[in-house]
Amino acid sequence: MSVKSFPENKQPLILRFHRLMDAFAKSDDEKDFYLDKVEGFLVFADLNKDFEEYTGLQQELKENNDRYAIIPKMTFYETKKFMEGFVNEKVYDIDTKEKLLDIISDKEARQNFLEFIYDHLSELEKWKLYYQERSRVRIIEWLRKEDVYFVFEEDLDVVKNLLQKVKQFAFSSGKVPKEVQAVRQSIYTKAKTYYSNEALNPRPKRGRPPKQAVKVEVEPTYTLDAYKMVPPMVRQFLFVPDYTEGGHMTFSNTFEEDERLRDRLKGTGEKHTELKALSEKLKALTSLSDRLKKTDGLDLSSDSMKTHVIIEDKKESKITGLAKGVLPQAFMGAAAVSKKKVKAKQVTKIESSKKGEDDDAN
Repeated sequence: MSVKSFPENKQPLILRFHRLMDAFAKSDDEKDFYLDKVEGFLVFADLNKDFEEYTGLQQELKENNDRYAIIPKMTFYETKKFMEGFVNEKVYDIDTKEKLLDIISDKEARQNFLEFIYDHLSELEKWKLYYQERSRVRIIEWLRKEDVYFVFEEDLDVVKNLLQKVKQFAFSSGKVPKEVQAVRQSIYTKAKTYYSNEALNPRPKRGRPPKQAVKVEVEPTYTLDAYKMVPPMVRQFLFVPDYTEGGHMTFSNTFEEDERLRDRLKGTGEKHTELKALSEKLKALTSLSDRLKKTDGLDLSSDSMKTHVIIEDKKESKITGLAKGVLPQAFMGAAAVSKKKVKAKQVTKIESSKKGEDDDAN
């Protein structure tokens, strides 16, 4: 079946660049992704789905092979070219550059390369920008090769509600509202820019570089998906992920989970847990030290003081048990000796000494 048998889309396909970049990054020998050329939705041939559903999807892809374009998988050569290009163009420190080149030449280059980048935050931001730029060129090249007339939604400067309305009239052959027609014209103009030489060879901007300012991360806002011609057997396999930063720059299964990447970047994980435990132990140590200071200042010359010391000793025994294994042995030994002396000290009552003097006088 040919694409021409389907209703004609009256405007370029409105695609999400970040969604395509995510599909390109995850496409490998075990995962196949497809782009629909009629409406622009993505299909993920998930092997974990029901067998009958998966069989129905394969039959749809086979019968309408002109409608769906399989997303290419990144070869080892392309992966190595990505990493080498970043090192040669963006890394300026000689030691760092030599280290990264050694990593690229070894086995498991992708994983080890990313491990090193995430441990050097000064290079991480540069890598994110470089990976996004190179992925953009790679995706545009592929779309042009597949004869897809498109625009990226992220590049459109159109009000969200109006762009949503334009999607609703994608296959309308009759009259459309004036505002929709105006947006269509701007979309056609924008689509032509992806077929220029500059789209595949972006040039750096000339002139004085802008002043360094605090960068504010703003997630792009998207319109809702409006697909009207999705075959029933394909609906269970639509690839419609939300915008997530982690999957857009990894191109490696090691850091596929966004939550794991966020923990790595924020410094959380095992190191954070160890610091938290150490902080709690230091608080217990400070509390115990304050109690020992109060005990050293008490007057132990009366029975009431003895009672007070015994009660305090019981409280301190709990704290000492909590701090066991944290305090130095010398400190624990000194505390034990001090505690032993307090219990052994005896105070002679005044009444008993007077009674002894009267007996001697008689």
